[in-house]
Amino acid sequence: MAQAANGAGEPPTEDELSRAGLRLRVDGHVARITISRPERRNAMTGRTWTTLAHIGQTLPEDVRIVVIAGEGDIFSAGIDLNMFTPEGVEGERSLVAGVLDGSADADDIEGHIAELQAGFLWLRRPDIVSVAAVRGHAIGAGFQLALSCDIRILAEDAKFTMKEPALGLVPDLTGTKPLVDIVGVNRAVEICLTARRVEAAEARELGLAELVVPVEELEGAVDDVVAALLATNPEAAAATKALLQQAAGNTLEEQARAERRAQVDRLTSLAKAMGAGA
Repeated sequence: MAQAANGAGEPPTEDELSRAGLRLRVDGHVARITISRPERRNAMTGRTWTTLAHIGQTLPEDVRIVVIAGEGDIFSAGIDLNMFTPEGVEGERSLVAGVLDGSADADDIEGHIAELQAGFLWLRRPDIVSVAAVRGHAIGAGFQLALSCDIRILAEDAKFTMKEPALGLVPDLTGTKPLVDIVGVNRAVEICLTARRVEAAEARELGLAELVVPVEELEGAVDDVVAALLATNPEAAAATKALLQQAAGNTLEEQARAERRAQVDRLTSLAKAMGAGA
């Protein structure tokens, strides 16, 4: 495993990754994260998400692309439902035990959820491009993890389902905003409150997938996108992603001003590089 960036702390150990149901491989500018709990259909737990946050905090500085996939023929069945039992998952905090025994109040629970959300939020950082490579089912938290990524490449057998409302819950792992941003409020309501499957072809039509390919071509398609992303100047890529992320919340005048400021920075950097090379 590559060394962590200076000052970023130590990356998770192989044992920590294994207990979280994750694998991590860093190869130069590309980090590949695999959800690996095949015995639970790649269902995730709180430890999965806090370890994802740890990965994000300790990535080497030169990593530019993060690819997330699931082991085998499924991306993720979502949250491990044992998290909602009083016993929880071995070695982890149950999501309901503190309510049942009175040891956790609303602030405690909200703080814990914030810790779990951190595993999803870092994938939006401007200095990286995150890619979800989705095979089979991406249910609930799995769907939200894919929504956290900048680019979603789906195999033809991929299926998205937002299961939380059917379980008496709400989607709380940062998935509601990107879903509404992509498909609009009305379609998002329909997808969430019916908990129906959105298959790959429809996902592409709705804008939930940038690319849909045959199952056997998924790995190659991801590699092609990664290569194209790496061919772009990293500083320009980060500045452009930051601009695009703020565009929806800006007026045209505000966005034009943001573009000007970003371009001044880029022109200044280019000029300095030219001067240094003279």
